[in-house]
Amino acid sequence: MAWGLVAIGLLLLIVLGYWQMIVAEGSYLGPRVVTFLYDLTAPAYERIKQFDPGYEQWFLGLPLGQALEKIPSPLVLDVGTGTGRLPRALLFQPAFRGQVVGIDLSRRMLAHAVQLAQPYRERLALIWQDAQDLPFEANSFDAVTCLEVLEFTPHPQAVLREMVRVLRPGGVLLVTNRVGKDAWVLPRRAFARPDFEALLRELDLENVRIQSWQADYDLVWGVKSGVPRGGGVRPLSQVLRCPACHHNPLPSDGTAFTCPRCALSYPVAPDGVIEIARPSHKSVLEQREQPTIPAEESRI
Repeated sequence: MAWGLVAIGLLLLIVLGYWQMIVAEGSYLGPRVVTFLYDLTAPAYERIKQFDPGYEQWFLGLPLGQALEKIPSPLVLDVGTGTGRLPRALLFQPAFRGQVVGIDLSRRMLAHAVQLAQPYRERLALIWQDAQDLPFEANSFDAVTCLEVLEFTPHPQAVLREMVRVLRPGGVLLVTNRVGKDAWVLPRRAFARPDFEALLRELDLENVRIQSWQADYDLVWGVKSGVPRGGGVRPLSQVLRCPACHHNPLPSDGTAFTCPRCALSYPVAPDGVIEIARPSHKSVLEQREQPTIPAEESRI
């Protein structure tokens, strides 16, 4: 009898571990666990996912590029960019003449994104930071995307609110919603289709369209209400705001972005990733001595 209870207990632990670490990817254990798992799998991530370039272009790059084709020099944010899947699909499009910013909390995933996106390095900025507090001014981007990420965040609604906040009126939101056979074991992370559509409409989005995409995901499109006023690439220093005090802009000397209000400095790593998740303090004297890069030289 005792051995039977032990066996049942072990079985339950295995099931619980599989649910937490494989299906939920550690999301119920906190952002640190999720980040650790992605850092761990970063070198093999592209091989594990086996992205089909043609499929990526047809369902992601081409329709998003078409949605932005009338906007001069559009600025796009990819939340949870990982190894740069979405930026590569979009920047490959000949008709897309804009810039992309990718943000992720896994530093090792971003390191691989740098390598994989080398052909587009002049048009892609990568930022190490949590998606729940996007370090950007409101109404900054002509499109915001987020693929296969929401269900692995502690508060998907909060991430959605942040994405809509930084989206310009008339801008395009493209996100995924988990709907596959495992969705029911992701309570408060995955949403039934009618509930997700209602949530987006509550966030000041219109023209919400749900498109079947993969076995486990829907692609969901929406447009932020308001008079469209997008287009035009601005220096990244003008788009960024300090996560600590929300000051904008953040002047840059080429090696870091420094907040003139709270003196926090966000370094630019040797591989080009802006490490907002790793701030340091800079003295007032250092700030005064810091030269700022002219706007025409500091574009994304």
